[in-house]
Amino acid sequence: MRFKDRKDAGRHLAQALLPYRHENPLVLAIPRGGTEVGFEVAKTLDADFDLLIARKLPFPDNPESGFGAIAEDGSVYIIPYYADLLDSDLVARIVAYQKGEIERRVRTLRGGRPITPVTGRTVILVDDGIAMGSTMHAAIAFCQHQGAAKIVVAAPVGSPRVKEELEEIVDDVVILSTPPWFRAVAEAYENWYDVSDEEVLEIMARWKESGTHLKHPYRR
Repeated sequence: MRFKDRKDAGRHLAQALLPYRHENPLVLAIPRGGTEVGFEVAKTLDADFDLLIARKLPFPDNPESGFGAIAEDGSVYIIPYYADLLDSDLVARIVAYQKGEIERRVRTLRGGRPITPVTGRTVILVDDGIAMGSTMHAAIAFCQHQGAAKIVVAAPVGSPRVKEELEEIVDDVVILSTPPWFRAVAEAYENWYDVSDEEVLEIMARWKESGTHLKHPYRR
């Protein structure tokens, strides 16, 4: 399954998530890439919508690859294979740096305001794809620590191995395409590019201007 762009992927994903429409769900997108996908899902489900900030923990000599991730409440996930291999001081330094980046993104992308409360909610975590799954693991830990009633992981494309892994720790996993030859999220998109802070802000402005966020007391 191939998608034209993130908007197209979000619309397809939203249809697969329609059974959750009547649970008053909270859609939390993981920026930057998950923002437009999450926007389309929230719009179709008439759901609450917000951004959950999480960051990959990159290897110093290979920043495109990571050994884990951290969410905005400090929830840290380390890929088990690396847990005993990495120097603890190095990990602490990388975690500290990414905490600073998370604080910057909360200020920039959410205007510094707290995230919409997840306690007691059905939360749908959305990204534009799931490769290693570290960022999603950290986002799941955040929702668990904050007392979400139900956690649903959703993405247009993902690794079949990671899908099975996530199914063990959340209530549902909805991934439209899990090719056995999965190599990279970008391969599922005709139009793939790095999303900027400015685009995230534009999408959130569209959400606010649509008036949809005024329908429920949780919405901002």
